[in-house]
Amino acid sequence: MLRVPKHTKRRAFFACATLGMSAFSAEAQVPASADAELPPVTVTPDSDAPPKKAAKAPSAAQQISTPASSSSSSSATQSGSNPDIAISPTGTPEPVEEIGSSVTVITAKEIEAQQRRTLPDVLKAVPGLNVVQTGGPGGQTSVFMRGTNSNHTKILIDGIDVSDPSTPNRTFDLGQMLAMDIERVEILRGPQSGLYGADALGGVIVIYTKKGKGPLKTTAMVEGGSFGTFNQALSASGSTDRYNYYVNISHFRADDTPVTPFDLLQPGERRFPNSYDNWTYSSRLGIDITKDVTVNLVARYTDGALKFTGDSYDPFTNSSYPSSYQSGSNVDDFYSRSEVVWRALRGDVTSYFGINYSNSQTDNVDRVLGNSYYQGDRVKYDWRTVTKLATGYTLVTGAEHQIEQFNGPDVFAQEWNNGVFAELQSEVIRNLFVVANFRFDDNENFGGHTTWRIAPAYIVEATGTKFKGSIGTGFKAPSLSQRFQDYPSFFFFGNPDLKPEENTGYDVGFEQAVLGGSAQFGATYFHNDITDLIESTYNPTTFISTYANVGKAKTEGVEAFVSVDVTKDLRVRADYTYTEATNEDTGAWLLRRPRNKASVNVGWTPYEKLLLTGSVLYYGDSMDIDRATFANVILPEFTVVNVAADYKLTNNISLYGRIDNLFDKQYEIPDGFLATGIGGYGGIRFTN
Repeated sequence: MLRVPKHTKRRAFFACATLGMSAFSAEAQVPASADAELPPVTVTPDSDAPPKKAAKAPSAAQQISTPASSSSSSSATQSGSNPDIAISPTGTPEPVEEIGSSVTVITAKEIEAQQRRTLPDVLKAVPGLNVVQTGGPGGQTSVFMRGTNSNHTKILIDGIDVSDPSTPNRTFDLGQMLAMDIERVEILRGPQSGLYGADALGGVIVIYTKKGKGPLKTTAMVEGGSFGTFNQALSASGSTDRYNYYVNISHFRADDTPVTPFDLLQPGERRFPNSYDNWTYSSRLGIDITKDVTVNLVARYTDGALKFTGDSYDPFTNSSYPSSYQSGSNVDDFYSRSEVVWRALRGDVTSYFGINYSNSQTDNVDRVLGNSYYQGDRVKYDWRTVTKLATGYTLVTGAEHQIEQFNGPDVFAQEWNNGVFAELQSEVIRNLFVVANFRFDDNENFGGHTTWRIAPAYIVEATGTKFKGSIGTGFKAPSLSQRFQDYPSFFFFGNPDLKPEENTGYDVGFEQAVLGGSAQFGATYFHNDITDLIESTYNPTTFISTYANVGKAKTEGVEAFVSVDVTKDLRVRADYTYTEATNEDTGAWLLRRPRNKASVNVGWTPYEKLLLTGSVLYYGDSMDIDRATFANVILPEFTVVNVAADYKLTNNISLYGRIDNLFDKQYEIPDGFLATGIGGYGGIRFTN
């Protein structure tokens, strides 16, 4: 009898469960709501809401490079496509011009125009962010925000914390997320624990997937290109007076990506290319039970498989070299959220009751070191109420209870965390907007922790000027692995007495509109003081290693930009970030934080059916660890150029193509892992 592997069964179950949720909405017989638009919620942001006033301030829409005249995007009518609205800074949709925090909004229109297929590619040009990926698609990917550590940024997808409790630093591998179903990404910089709790020490990246709106709409795309790339996506979406729905299947494959530098190979050793295959299934449903009660459901399942070249260690020379065989990593991630929304007092009070569940499973395959299996689970119950106190005053209150657990080789750990928070949004006087929040977390193992944030913004309408600033605190809770996982054969032990890492950070800046609003520029200074950093320590007497709160760091710098609508058909956007990130104990330059980063993005519609985009990304020198010798090395600067074109054959069919790394720049980030060289890709997109 044919035996189906256990993990194959599990993957098939999650895929069917994710897509099968759409059947529930089709059968629901519920009264129609009197309101055509739902109020803003965590799972279902209604970011099409217009700003409260047309203040003569810089336009947030110029954060993107796509010109206003562009209509090639099939996502242009989606509900989350308004870049002038941001949800993440306050938890409710607000005009970006009224927000004091530094936030970048990237919409589906921009993602589609530049033909980005993975989340790391979407984020690479964002100011204040450094994306590090071990080679090509599917490689381990981290993000460093404003010089903070790679585990200091909280990642949320549709309100779900997607960090993996089974990883040593409780992180999310951004390399596993495809971009085909993303409606908007908001990058919120600076410590945000006052609203988001643990792990938001450096900032938050909030991702919203697409929502159905209007008549049934189906979209399909297929593309191929260099490095054995073959990608497809199929989606269906729509809404009625009673419900909205969106269902998506995405497939990404790149099975011939060179990653290992030749100079690291042993004499006569073969170089194996990386191979990556990702299937992602997602669905999002909203149902009006009555005109005042709505149910929202979200589910997402990712099945990713990566084949890569690992490292072998030579104890005589204390160095490593690429293995002569391939290893593998199979990832299964399942995320879901169920939410009930209740509106009272004619919409002045809206409450949200939600349950999140996440399950991350990783199978590591190594024929020499042996296989290993890790699983992280998290269940979170949350409540949030938004109360309109008076014109210009909104109060947000909420509470959370979560339980997370870690299963790994010879270890099981679990803990609970409770949190309560409150936030006041106010227009103190005309055009002076202030947001203040406060949060208290109580953890089963490390006790209580209090965080806060204040973010004012002031608009001078007469001159088109916006002054902004923020100050707040953040913390990173020690992970279950850091506290409870031992490696006896290596004399490395967890430390259950670890304290959270902490940060006090602030920023201050301005934005200025000129030429009647067709151009704008601005700059923001930021500063972070991080204490109680968790680092590994070694006792030469006992030969024992463990973790301890021994480090502290300071990061500071400037983010500046210029954006110009040369014409309604041509937009140019330039960003520059300067970052100083130092270890306060040693004065050393922190790893993988280039001092200088710059980008230029151009979008041009020479005529209605054709959209051309281009980007130039510059990374300055940065410090890293040599893959072979483990010594500190300086990675040289590099510049990458990408170009793309999208042509509408008809209203329903588009042809598109792109060239990434146009001049085939060879660079490594991190050291010892080649970034993807020049590649050409082309495809066709169908929309009914």
